[in-house]
Amino acid sequence: MSRLLKMCFLLLSMNHAEITHSQSSEDLPPLLHKAVEEVIAGKYLNGIFGPVFYYSSNVWTADLLKKVMAYFHAQEVMFTLSSLQMSIKSYLQNLLYQPRQLLSELQQLDQHQFQTAMKYLFNSKKEHLEMVNIIIDWGKTREIIFQSPGVNRTLFLVTLDKCFLVLSALDCVDILSQVLRVSAVNYLQPDVTGSLPNLLLEDAFRNLSSLFKDLYDRTSASTQRALYGWMKKILQKSYNMSEFNESTSWVSAESLWILGRYMVHLPLEEILKISLNEIRLFISYDNATKQLDTVYDITPELAQALLERINSSGFDMRNTSTIYRLGLLVCFYDDLEQMDAAVARTLLHQMIKCNQLRGFQAKVHELKSQLLNIALQNQTLNDTLGSLSDAVVGLTSSQLESLSPEAVHSAVATLNQVCGWAKSQVMILSSKYLSYEKVLSFYNMSQMGALVTGIGTQLLHSMNPRELAQIIRGTMSQYLSDLSPAQQQGILRKIAASGDFSSSVKDIQGAFFKEVSLSGLWNLTGYNYSMLKEKELRSSQALYLYELLSKENYPVDLLSTGQLVKGVTCQVIESMDTDMFLNNFKFFEMNLHLLSPYQVNCLAWKFWEVSNTSIPPFLLLALPSEYLEYVTGPLCVPFLERLGKTGMDLLNPSHHKRDAVLQKVQECLNSSIADEYDVDLLGNLICHLPPAFLHGRMSLKAMAAALHQFKLCQQLNHEQKTEIKYKLLQLYGSSNNWTAETTLDVGPFIALLSKEELNVLTVKFPYIILQIAKTVGAVSSAEELLSAVFQSVSNGTGSTRLSLSRADCLRTRAPSSNEIIKLGEANVFWSVQELKCIDPGTFDKNVELLGAVSGFNSSQLTALKEKAKQVWGLLPDWRSYQIISLGRIALALTDQEITELDLHSIDTVAVLSQQTGWTLTQARAILQGFLDDSGQTISTLKSFDLVGLGAVLCALNSTEITSIRTAEFSAAIARIGLLFCTTPVLRQFKKMTESVFGATTSWNGSVLQEIGTIAGGLNEDELKAFDKSLIPYFQPSAVRHIPPEIFQALSPEQIANLGPENAAMVTGSQRERLDAAQLQSLGLALDGARTSSTGTQSTAGSLQEGQTPAQSSAPCLSGFGIWLCAVFTLRLPF
Repeated sequence: MSRLLKMCFLLLSMNHAEITHSQSSEDLPPLLHKAVEEVIAGKYLNGIFGPVFYYSSNVWTADLLKKVMAYFHAQEVMFTLSSLQMSIKSYLQNLLYQPRQLLSELQQLDQHQFQTAMKYLFNSKKEHLEMVNIIIDWGKTREIIFQSPGVNRTLFLVTLDKCFLVLSALDCVDILSQVLRVSAVNYLQPDVTGSLPNLLLEDAFRNLSSLFKDLYDRTSASTQRALYGWMKKILQKSYNMSEFNESTSWVSAESLWILGRYMVHLPLEEILKISLNEIRLFISYDNATKQLDTVYDITPELAQALLERINSSGFDMRNTSTIYRLGLLVCFYDDLEQMDAAVARTLLHQMIKCNQLRGFQAKVHELKSQLLNIALQNQTLNDTLGSLSDAVVGLTSSQLESLSPEAVHSAVATLNQVCGWAKSQVMILSSKYLSYEKVLSFYNMSQMGALVTGIGTQLLHSMNPRELAQIIRGTMSQYLSDLSPAQQQGILRKIAASGDFSSSVKDIQGAFFKEVSLSGLWNLTGYNYSMLKEKELRSSQALYLYELLSKENYPVDLLSTGQLVKGVTCQVIESMDTDMFLNNFKFFEMNLHLLSPYQVNCLAWKFWEVSNTSIPPFLLLALPSEYLEYVTGPLCVPFLERLGKTGMDLLNPSHHKRDAVLQKVQECLNSSIADEYDVDLLGNLICHLPPAFLHGRMSLKAMAAALHQFKLCQQLNHEQKTEIKYKLLQLYGSSNNWTAETTLDVGPFIALLSKEELNVLTVKFPYIILQIAKTVGAVSSAEELLSAVFQSVSNGTGSTRLSLSRADCLRTRAPSSNEIIKLGEANVFWSVQELKCIDPGTFDKNVELLGAVSGFNSSQLTALKEKAKQVWGLLPDWRSYQIISLGRIALALTDQEITELDLHSIDTVAVLSQQTGWTLTQARAILQGFLDDSGQTISTLKSFDLVGLGAVLCALNSTEITSIRTAEFSAAIARIGLLFCTTPVLRQFKKMTESVFGATTSWNGSVLQEIGTIAGGLNEDELKAFDKSLIPYFQPSAVRHIPPEIFQALSPEQIANLGPENAAMVTGSQRERLDAAQLQSLGLALDGARTSSTGTQSTAGSLQEGQTPAQSSAPCLSGFGIWLCAVFTLRLPF
């Protein structure tokens, strides 16, 4: 029996005990007497904290409880099961599910009650409370409270409102710290600073300022500015204002230390007035470097003003010690005249931090280039390579090619720690290093660090298997997930061929394990569930391993691994008895993100079957639409809350029920989003609300709180964005009047503004607009914004650059490196002529940036390809790293040009195959080029070759496919199953699959998951022959690739078993071929109807009259026992 029930039975028995003597208030201690009176008056919250406060300093006895009950009888207060039970039950629901009411009631608590509430919520270290022989799980109670976003907001607001008046300031700061770490970005809005105390003792102010500094990155720009204003106001009060005049500043060294990152909000003129003595003190402080290392959002103007003051205060700006103290200010160092090489190298060493800056990377890149030139004065690149820090990333391919193997070997300890390498650069450096070492070994690879990604697949495959096994087990394993699929397959294939596959594979951790083929797993022995806890699994692997391990292990052990939940079938779920299911449901709930919508649907039906009165409300979404009717009243809050955290797509991927679900969401919100509490509750559900609802039903107060959440939405449609723009203009006014902070907070939504509005913002805040433009993606989603950025950057760089090498470029303005780096996706607005006129050096240095631009049209890509031919020479002479660096530019290569390239390396082909947009003839040219240059035939291809070829495999003909070796195809089959090839090609792959897994009649769920789109190559008879229980295990992409004339062969029973996700993937052309019965079955699948043959069919009418899901009877049964049960547990009886 649970402790909670024991307590309730004790109280219930006391409640029914015969009370024969009269009871007066004098027999009760004052605090308890007051609490009892509060309960009689219906003020249950006030009544709760009276006994708790009394208990904190007194001993409870059974006799005392009898006195309390006797007092109730003396006051002729008659409790009945129906009235008091429902009253308190409703009251407690309202507190948790109506946090606005909780806020009101907490504000009405007196000093003692508020102190008690805060003490037990925030400062009590007790996990359990005891009263007589009653034990309360207080730790669990707190956990429930803090999981509710609405309750957390209430605690935040009431702390601001009451805490500093009642408790010590240090205690209140500690409470704020606990609450704000849950969701600072939502709670800390600019207007909150009006509720912060204007007078605080020094320790409390320092602690609260420190908290705000810790939360800096989790607050909006406007909030950061408001918090700076609050800190400034308090700091100015400590300044001797009698000494103040217009030429002096209130900012002291101590003020700068306290402001921390907020110092970037100091006005430029204020920085220039700071006393030189105070600047000297600040920079001399040991923690100054740490502080200046975190000013990620400082602007060049502020940074240079600070550098000027530091210089004026007497520091030698070229002294190594001073440079080390400058933090991120070094990113804007501008005194380069007559600098010696040693100082330049010191600056470069410090500038490794500059990639953390918010923007200004073009300036940083330019400064690094200048310092690099100084550092190389009178020295060779070979001699200085190890002392150039991450400036080496700015070296061109030709400069890296010029390095000697000895220089790379000597500098590898520096090179392997540098971030930001391009793939082509890593290939060059790896090749140089290994040409020095001659032999690739575990030791050599461990020295290379991140450079291992540049090692060729063939070279990895040629390694000693024991060395590879060491890599898997050792510290090098952290880099395995960075390898390409082809490289990973090369390692696995070599280990598999060594005969030591079982022991080695078990040591593989993380995502790398997903590359192990299903057929490979079949050949392994000695599995145990504990070894899977650090591995990521594909669904096919999980299905096989769960079935295998379930023969000798309990479900609780298998489910506790996390990843194995992917392998739980509906049959397994349905076969669990009630206790087993309810006890293990927590594992499914914790790993909901790992489950398929079909599995969630099965869980929902199972829960409905075994305990429909306690089913978590969010699972009702996975059931047919009519079950949403049960989401009413108190169930609305947990329904919305969990749905907002989980995401609607996982629970219901179909648009079929979306309207019904959104209608229920609107009902639960009382048809409006009134304030920030509603925004908290909605979570990411806000991304799905219809435009009309956003337009007419969302308050501006709610919009202010929702902006951050809207920015996280991935798939807002045009109509939703239009309404968001409308709300933003209502909230902030005309964009012509926006501040820098407002512009930053609006972020990517500035792309919704007109060209004229964007031009105004671009002129006012060029750095901010550039920063935002880097985050908006392709030109199709933000054309006006990227166009405005292009105009701003190109107009701001002044004179036309002339090309002496081409007569047709004399009057054409060519793109510079600085512009290309700044523009990102906005490079798409260069004309074809301008791209033709890029300086060869500029092209060579920036080819990878240009190749990453997704919006270039075919003419622009052709111009860039021609520039590559001009810079690099004849196509046969192009090196692998050059071909790789082309990115999308490679799509402009003609079939003939592709055949001229050196494509002997599968790594080169693997990068090319990742580009989307190849024509069939281009893909065929790449395939033939690889075969010819590598000296292979289709029959000699290894599994890593197949993986590297990727989408190029779709260009194979039927004869070629049949000549692939079965063992190699088997190892690569999961990767091949990701390809979107034509039906004839898929049919040939299906035939090959039968040579691996046997006839289609023997395939199970794990095989169907493994082969992916290959299942789209099944013929009509094969498809019809599948048992309906296997249909859900077709991958969604496979369903989409089944030709309509084949898809129509599915029986109504098979279609009904597709599952919600697969049903949602049925195409219009497939649907057109279905008859009425099939269409009805498709509707059932989309709706989440139950189709399993096991278990009884439950309907929405199964609930008993008056019951609703997740509202079971309260454990506290009657009278005063109910109240005390509420008082001493604060746990909701539902």
